[in-house]
Amino acid sequence: MEDLIIEAKEFFEYYRTQIGKSAKKGEKAIHVSFQDIASFSNTLADQLLAKPEEVLSVMELALDEVGLVSNAKIRLLDMPASQHIKIRQIRSRHIGQLIAIEGIVRQASDVRPQIVNAKFECPQCGTLISVLQVEKKFAEPSRCSCGRKMGFKLISKEMVDAQRLVLEESPEGLEGGEQPRRLNVFLKEDLVEPKMEEKTTPGARIRIIGLLKEITIPLQTGGISTRFDLAVEANNIIPLEETFEELEISEEEERQIRELAADPLVYEKLVASIAPSIFGHEDVKLAVALQLFGAVKKKRSDGTAIRGDIHLLFVGDPGVAKSVILKFVSTIAPKGRYIVGKSATKAGITASVVRDEFLRGWALEAGAMVLANKGIACIDEMEKMTEEDRSSLHEAMEQQTVTISKANVQATLRAETSVLGAANPKFGRFDPYQPVASQVDMAPTLLNRFDLIFILKDIPQRERDEAIAAHVLLEHRQAAARPPIEQVLLKKYIAYAKQKISPKLTEKAVEEIKNFYVELRNAPTSGDSLIRPIPISARQLEALIRLSEASAKIRLSLKVTKEDAKRAIQIMHLYLLQIGIDKETGNIDIDRVTTGIPASERNKIAILREAVVRLESRIGKLIPIDELKHEVADKINEDQVEEMLEKLERMGDLFEPKRGFIQRV
Repeated sequence: MEDLIIEAKEFFEYYRTQIGKSAKKGEKAIHVSFQDIASFSNTLADQLLAKPEEVLSVMELALDEVGLVSNAKIRLLDMPASQHIKIRQIRSRHIGQLIAIEGIVRQASDVRPQIVNAKFECPQCGTLISVLQVEKKFAEPSRCSCGRKMGFKLISKEMVDAQRLVLEESPEGLEGGEQPRRLNVFLKEDLVEPKMEEKTTPGARIRIIGLLKEITIPLQTGGISTRFDLAVEANNIIPLEETFEELEISEEEERQIRELAADPLVYEKLVASIAPSIFGHEDVKLAVALQLFGAVKKKRSDGTAIRGDIHLLFVGDPGVAKSVILKFVSTIAPKGRYIVGKSATKAGITASVVRDEFLRGWALEAGAMVLANKGIACIDEMEKMTEEDRSSLHEAMEQQTVTISKANVQATLRAETSVLGAANPKFGRFDPYQPVASQVDMAPTLLNRFDLIFILKDIPQRERDEAIAAHVLLEHRQAAARPPIEQVLLKKYIAYAKQKISPKLTEKAVEEIKNFYVELRNAPTSGDSLIRPIPISARQLEALIRLSEASAKIRLSLKVTKEDAKRAIQIMHLYLLQIGIDKETGNIDIDRVTTGIPASERNKIAILREAVVRLESRIGKLIPIDELKHEVADKINEDQVEEMLEKLERMGDLFEPKRGFIQRV
């Protein structure tokens, strides 16, 4: 043991810089890489694997004697490949070994104090006896040196904070119909600090490095079962998913990021680096880049919040690579979640209340929108979700919270999540002459919550088809050009912008957005109509501000300039032209998107209603359809009258008491 202490002291002298960094931050633990221990001393590394508990306590003793920090714990950052084990592969031979396991936190208990050491006094001779508390049951001294066997007085007790997690295998590691296995993990001391506790909330993906221990199972008769349970006493927790705020950026990476942001071609480089395996779709990729950078969350004067997250929806023909873009974004964004509509339920998207076997009560399990808080939820095949499941997205997308009131659980969870959705048209392929709302099987209220909706059409064009074919074949031969910005740097770039940059609108940007909004809303409309089309609403105005702020964030600018506003207006105008044009009048009409009934159609319905009222006063309640057609012949043709009457009947305004006649309800 003496040799080990000397070896450990030498190692900590060699590791001095790292220890100094941790001491400066005021951390209660020193993070050590197993690779560093192995490269410095094979003996120390071998002993650590053979007798982990003893060697860790020896190393902590040596660390104290070095004198850089006092009472610090040693936390291992990695383990050799042989010690990485799946939960289902754990066997009795692993007991007492240091192992590394990965999984998803399913349940987390409250942090509660636990006694580790207790001091007793013998009332007979006054001797102080110290008893280490290893078992679940509180242990008292068995006897004193003077011969006394019971009645010892408790003087003091040493306590640490402790918590229990239930770790479940990740679904990616399962094959076929395997059920995921679970394992109990016990955390103590600095591993349950509030900062660490945030990383072990239910739903988080983590790696645990710890000591596998057996737990005795007491029998009802009072004895101990021959069958033992297993649990891991954690040495360290490594989160596998970090939010943008938690990513660490080195000085060299910061320099590269600043160089990129200063490049006048930064937007083109970003577009080329997003889903590089897909050819074209530059506008879509620019919108995705803006979504990844996001805008600034603000508080209104009345105390309510304005979201800073940008929501996008792709509606398009099959085979235009919607899913590939979604998959890419879910991997590039920390806390990105990929969900498929058909297999998603309300509980899986928001949150559910489940029965807790351990606490004998009800517990809350977070869904995808809550787990992706401060990240992105990519929802594919949205049209295949049931209406009830889709309605759960309303609150999460606009208010950015998820409210649960079930059993005795009343909770409001945060869901500051950007949504990137993809949907296929109702009839397989897109019909350019029909409104989007009528072709996508989604409620207008949900469609209205998306800042931008893109139509991706698959139209044969010789030059474009040749370019796509060449690009796809290069990808298959793995000879495609590398993207201008590597994935790791892109992730850090987005994180840096989110951490440090909160741009504010300049006067010129405000003027640009205001002019576009006012001019478009009050643009002269073609045709005489009772109802004016609404080209753009206040929701799109807020979307313009968000897109402008995201554009400024890409340049790491603290000011939103006129150019940023113009870039946002260009994307918004493209979106409105794609899906907001009323083919009959040629005017932009946002109602085509949000309700599926353009102003021209509402105008005809209004004309028809007025004609019915006029005829009723002249003829009586029963109105012949031929008479009605004659009354509105100069404004609406016969086919359209039939169509409008059918709609009014469906709406419950008119009914047909006998063939060829209509009557108001």
